[in-house]
Amino acid sequence: MFVIKYKKIFIGISVVLMALSIVGLLTWGLKIGIDFKGGSMTEVVYTDGLPDVRVMEEKILELDYGSVVVQPIGDGGLSIKTRDLTEAEHQALLDTLSEDGSLKMEERSFTSIGPSVGKELKTKSVISLVIVALTMIIFVAYAFRKVAKPVSSWKYGLIVVAALIHDVILTAGVFTLISHFTGAEADTLFVVALLTVLGLSVNDTIVVFDRVRENLTNKISHEFSTVVGKSLNQTMLRSLNTSLSVIIVLIALFIFGPDSTRIFALTLACGMFFGTYSSIFIASPLLVIVEGWQKKKEAAQ
Repeated sequence: MFVIKYKKIFIGISVVLMALSIVGLLTWGLKIGIDFKGGSMTEVVYTDGLPDVRVMEEKILELDYGSVVVQPIGDGGLSIKTRDLTEAEHQALLDTLSEDGSLKMEERSFTSIGPSVGKELKTKSVISLVIVALTMIIFVAYAFRKVAKPVSSWKYGLIVVAALIHDVILTAGVFTLISHFTGAEADTLFVVALLTVLGLSVNDTIVVFDRVRENLTNKISHEFSTVVGKSLNQTMLRSLNTSLSVIIVLIALFIFGPDSTRIFALTLACGMFFGTYSSIFIASPLLVIVEGWQKKKEAAQ
């Protein structure tokens, strides 16, 4: 009942965090990776130790390839992301990276993605997120069709989507902050992280709502807020334990895992935290608020 009693405070915290995330997105922008905008990615490994990354970046910038992202990967490796390169430009890049053969270096991979492919991936990613949201509304509305009182079943679905939008905005905001200070770019792994957050978050929310449905059927109280509060108390420990176990694994992956999945693990861990928060402190209080609005509307009629 603590959550329901102070519902406006918890929702207010989320509104502030969402506003800050949107400001961050508008100010710094979401850096799009070559998966979406097209370009080339070259990965090399130095057998005698990694050279100074900043010095190497300055030398690559002298090639005048436009915006360049240079990141260390693995043990003695470098990842270089540039615009789409011709074969001559590719060879010039390799010569620069090896300092004309003075450094022992081996090219691990060279990937080139055209702008049309990147645009297609971006479109499909947006469509995937929209389809997930619509599917959630339909599924929840159908699942809760027998408990249309005192809150309509389709409103359960809208509340679930509102919680998901909250999770996506905050996760994107955190990623923007990470991107601003580390140069990380939003790629297909970022989209995978968002979709995973949506799936895990809606699972938590459905568990709480399902207990609300069960308690409404059993008529444990005439007050809807009491039913929601008790349902939340009955499921909170399970939600926290499940999310905490996943977050611990993701933190371990971030600390000990390969560089290529570190940002993915950190983004997913933040998304899991926000998803758990929204299931407990956003979705359930919104149910009570919507029920209050519905009461006022019926009284006015």
